[in-house]
Amino acid sequence: MFYRPADGHDLPHNPFNAIVTPRPIGWISTRGADGSDNLAPYSFFNAVAYVPPQVMFASTSSKADRGDTKDSVANIRETGVFCVNVVEYAARDAMNETSGPWDKTIDEFTKAEIERAECDTIACARVAHAPANLECKLTQIVQLPGAANFAVFGEVTGVHMRDDCMVDGMFDVTKFQPLARLGYKDYTQVRDVFSLTRPGE
Repeated sequence: MFYRPADGHDLPHNPFNAIVTPRPIGWISTRGADGSDNLAPYSFFNAVAYVPPQVMFASTSSKADRGDTKDSVANIRETGVFCVNVVEYAARDAMNETSGPWDKTIDEFTKAEIERAECDTIACARVAHAPANLECKLTQIVQLPGAANFAVFGEVTGVHMRDDCMVDGMFDVTKFQPLARLGYKDYTQVRDVFSLTRPGE
């Protein structure tokens, strides 16, 4: 099968999300200028540089109470910081609860009964018991083609790693099984790991 996205795919559901998989989930916590906390998952997320460490996530829809975007981007515009919380398989239901189109006055930490902690390098809340948290300072927001498509880039200024995820000085993802997004309503968890040595190493 071949299709041009501009012409449509004539399928029951968009296959694009199922093709670009698995995608790590950035569980993004932000704080508005008024001090209100927000927590929402984004599957258009990844690390993009080592030195200095940098990450990005993309928001692709809007809410009536936030104009051209959603709560996360609106808060980051106001404060210039955000935190990426790594999602483990055990937190899948809590993560899903925070994905709803809730009013901007709703605190997802409270709604999903998620314990929060304060970040160390930025004024923002983080998921207290997440396997890892990346505290980030905004570097740029890029408006992409299409309505409400924004890519948010940040430099990592602080890193938290849960002690039980450390094995022989390494961060071991099999200890918590990261959740990853597939297409449609589907997810997966990372349970198996193998290593490859690059040519010349």
